[in-house]
Amino acid sequence: MSPPSLDTGVLAASLAAEPDGFATAAPRAAAHTAGGGWRRLRRHKLALASLAWIALALLAAALAPWISPHDPNAADTALRLAPPGTPGYLLGLDGQGRDILSRIFWGGRESLLSTIVPVGVAVLLSLALGLFAGYSRGRASALAMRVVDVLFAFPMVLLAIGLATALGPGLWTVALTIVFAATPYLTRVVYAGTRAERDKDYVEAARSLGATHAQILLREILPNVAAPVLVYGTTLVGSMIVFLSGLSFLGLGTQPPTADWGRMVSEGAQVLVLDAAHVATAPALAIVSVALAFNWLGNGLRDLLDPQ
Repeated sequence: MSPPSLDTGVLAASLAAEPDGFATAAPRAAAHTAGGGWRRLRRHKLALASLAWIALALLAAALAPWISPHDPNAADTALRLAPPGTPGYLLGLDGQGRDILSRIFWGGRESLLSTIVPVGVAVLLSLALGLFAGYSRGRASALAMRVVDVLFAFPMVLLAIGLATALGPGLWTVALTIVFAATPYLTRVVYAGTRAERDKDYVEAARSLGATHAQILLREILPNVAAPVLVYGTTLVGSMIVFLSGLSFLGLGTQPPTADWGRMVSEGAQVLVLDAAHVATAPALAIVSVALAFNWLGNGLRDLLDPQ
């Protein structure tokens, strides 16, 4: 099929506006609406509150060595299972006599690091795979998406068990599992967006002006598929925090005595019969609140980047 005819006047204006000669009308239009998007986000009170809560959680995790009132692994057996409000222990102590507040601060380092970084890696992998599969045609594209289908069909808990058997339970097992779990979802988003953009007029214009495939992908298509990936990736972090907590609950995540929110819930569940619900409640609330914050922030970013 021959490329669609182009208005020479519009093309000349595009060339004058772009010093390297490539038309980027769609990205420029997106940039034009950014100011209005930020105004919409400011009106999205829930998204702003979520962003503030996430920033607070990250700050608390980063400053854990300095703001924790106690050593997270130091045990005071005389006060084990002491309730919240015990002098010097705001959230009480766990079954081994360790300060719950300090362990939440330190556990945030493990829980947030073990989700945000792997999801970031998954975003980069999905952009590379989705752009390639969506832009190219033929067997290579089909093969790439069949690999994604296999990852979709593979139970992630079984993958985590297999990795734990090969590598041992711990941070690397969790990180690799999250990368494998998040990549297929994000790749589908990039793939669909790339296929929708690859034959549009502004891409044909760049192609007719001699742009290489790499230039078309990076300058024309990538800016238009990055927004939905950012939105979905932000939401996916919340889901992966819950998934990580489940792995830690099963003993596949970080190992004792390292603090981790999911493991703290697991340890708290063992003392529920002793009327010590606070041991599991505090880390569970941390998991739920941060996961919800990422989901609500994702909704706000969606309104910002795609008001339709």
